[in-house]
Amino acid sequence: MAYKKINVELIVFADEAEAVVAELNAALDQLEERHTIFGGGIEALPVKHSGTRRKSALMHTMAAGETAAGAVKMAGEKVAGALREII
Repeated sequence: MAYKKINVELIVFADEAEAVVAELNAALDQLEERHTIFGGGIEALPVKHSGTRRKSALMHTMAAGETAAGAVKMAGEKVAGALREII
């Protein structure tokens, strides 16, 4: 029988870490009721923030949407201007 190891890495605020670990343990208990899980555990380690905040994928997507909306609006204005010139 083949097995797979699943690694999940989360970074949370230090003051919320204990609550997150408790909720993850509860979720694992519920998951174990439906599936066979061998071993594993949750480890909480301190990390240092690099200082600069990186954009999330959602933030990148929202910025791209704003850029696209601006480009479509500008193109519409140019088409309207060109039609006025023709007429």
